[in-house]
Amino acid sequence: MPDAIVVEDLTKRFGSFVAVDRVSFAVPRGEVVGFLGPNGAGKTTTLGMLAGLVPPDGGRARIDGSVGALVEEPAFYSALSGRANLDALATLAGADRAGARELLARVGLDEAAGAKRYRGYSQGMRRRLGLAAALLGDPDVLLLDEPTNGLDPAGQLEVRGMLHDLAARGKTVLVSSHLLHEVQETCSRAIVLSRGKVIAQGTMAELLRGTGRVVVEVDDVARALATLPDAERLDDARVSVRADDPAAVNRALVLAGVGVRGLAREGAALEARFLEMTEAR
Repeated sequence: MPDAIVVEDLTKRFGSFVAVDRVSFAVPRGEVVGFLGPNGAGKTTTLGMLAGLVPPDGGRARIDGSVGALVEEPAFYSALSGRANLDALATLAGADRAGARELLARVGLDEAAGAKRYRGYSQGMRRRLGLAAALLGDPDVLLLDEPTNGLDPAGQLEVRGMLHDLAARGKTVLVSSHLLHEVQETCSRAIVLSRGKVIAQGTMAELLRGTGRVVVEVDDVARALATLPDAERLDDARVSVRADDPAAVNRALVLAGVGVRGLAREGAALEARFLEMTEAR
């Protein structure tokens, strides 16, 4: 199956500042893909170009299928309720109003949608309404910019469940988020931007390969630290050391009279790998 999103050398400048610098990536159909990067990396600008909201200065992008988008702060009529806003959007989009109201329930706004005007909505409520608007018409591809921003933990969990459900139905989701644990739990792969450039992309397993360190459980932490100058104490029974050859670490400890009870390569949380990649730039 062809990729749902293909981006080739996409570029955007604001005066002399290059916000997005020849960015290229592909998003497979039916997956939830994280779009990561520090503030100012170019994530929102890229999503804006994909959504047709920001004209690119170079490159091209192809999206296979209909698109729903939530980019930056969604714009709604402040004097209307959430329900009235969504009804108006459904009419403009040729979508069914009954389906639109079902979406309000799906994003957790069914009770509040008709009782309060949009200008009185909290940030979390505005985000929920923006999600409902993005889902109008049952699009094939969703572009979501920080969809859980302003939501409480229960709301964040609801959105993560929704993204899994969308992927299970064959939808494709490109989602930016500053909650890296959320991306790790939700996404099958990720694209990492820094200073307008793609610096890493791949499956979550590829991005989370070990840090190059090993964790060793020993019977004498003090002697292990003395034997391995670069080692770090983790607790009363374990040390961590960078090593290309774990067997050499084991040999050195045994020769020094340190009992080795266990040795394993250290994994990486997405937060640690993200900082490692972006701070090197």
